[in-house]
Amino acid sequence: MLKKKVLIMGAAGRDFHNFNVCYRDNPDYKVAAFTAYQIPNISGRKYPRALAGSLYPNGIAIYEEKEMPALIKKLKVDEAVFSYSDVSFQTLMSKGALVLACGADFKLLSGDHTYIKSKKPVISVCAVRTGCGKSQTSRAIATLLKGMGKKTVVIRHPMPYGDLEKQICQRFASMADMKKHGCTIEEMEEYEPHIKAGHIVYAGVDYGKILAEAEKEADVILWDGGNNDLSFYKPDLHIVVTDPLRPGHEEAYHPGAVNLRIADVVIINKVDTAEPDAVEAVKDNIVRANPRAKIIEAESPVLIENENGQVKNKRVLVVEDGPTLTHGEMDYGAAYVAAKQYGAGDIVDPKPYAVGTIKKVYEDFRHLKDILPAMGYGQDQMDELKDTINAIPADLVLVGTPIDLAAHLRFNKPSLRVTYSLKERTAPGLKEILAKMLKKA
Repeated sequence: MLKKKVLIMGAAGRDFHNFNVCYRDNPDYKVAAFTAYQIPNISGRKYPRALAGSLYPNGIAIYEEKEMPALIKKLKVDEAVFSYSDVSFQTLMSKGALVLACGADFKLLSGDHTYIKSKKPVISVCAVRTGCGKSQTSRAIATLLKGMGKKTVVIRHPMPYGDLEKQICQRFASMADMKKHGCTIEEMEEYEPHIKAGHIVYAGVDYGKILAEAEKEADVILWDGGNNDLSFYKPDLHIVVTDPLRPGHEEAYHPGAVNLRIADVVIINKVDTAEPDAVEAVKDNIVRANPRAKIIEAESPVLIENENGQVKNKRVLVVEDGPTLTHGEMDYGAAYVAAKQYGAGDIVDPKPYAVGTIKKVYEDFRHLKDILPAMGYGQDQMDELKDTINAIPADLVLVGTPIDLAAHLRFNKPSLRVTYSLKERTAPGLKEILAKMLKKA
């Protein structure tokens, strides 16, 4: 019997996980190639032998997704497995149509076929889009669990942008650990707030090995999902965050629409800045898709600590979380909200000063205006981000990223950090839900 030849379409996350749990040791399939999209500097590498297993002694090549039609023909691919997240249904099926036109089948894998089961209780925090507020929700839950006396280990969705063999299983308990592992801005934004709150974080490439290590020191596993991907672990409690600033997206993006339908708890975040009609529209969509889910409304208040009138009437550069603005399709974030709330004068347009790949971001994401996305998928891009910021004629930089970006990039002008947190409006809320889940577990 001939092996079925597979091409896995990914972005250095779900694609590797799907391979590890479904294809790595499966003699019925031959994974001919990975393709990469969304994230720069992934193609041209190999999924190494150390991760690929005995069936792939030479590893597996990773190509750019634009090469996929030729690869399907050249490698005689039978099926292409779509394995990345935060794409509209239109984009998803456009890619599906291309695969089918090239003569291969188009396949999606479900959570039930890709979950890893833990020996410890698992709480998964996912979202329907990038930038809904999943990370602040994860931090709030980790803090609540800590207050309940539970040692919580956070396992973060993968961001393996470096040497894959060195990133098989990473543990972060201190700021020094991030330096040791050469973290990018995108990684630091997710790990640093947890570390500063005293939470242990694991991440990497092989999430079976990661879970085995995390279980040794955890009472509870908290899956901190990235993009709007499905959980890698089978959850005992599945919490999903929605965003009324993008009403309707919860029904029209993959796999966020799946998350919505399988959620135990759905949080409608940002109700303090969204229009009431938009909040109601999201609520109606939740009830229609998943009537059994518990709905919690929450605010996402922004704060500039020790602001003391420094923003008022100033020429301000607004820097926001990169992925939220790019494939998350938001045209503003917390720093822009804060600039308006604190009375900024002019908001400086950063586009004329953008260099290198930062300039290309504006070419690829034309909805961005007057806001600088904090892109940092590697040292070169971090340097370009710094050069862009330092070239912009502003009195003040407002940074709406989860980390102190100025401390890492060293701006040549004053800056202030904008922080944001989860503030529940609904009672009883997360604390009671967590207590009930833990008692049952």
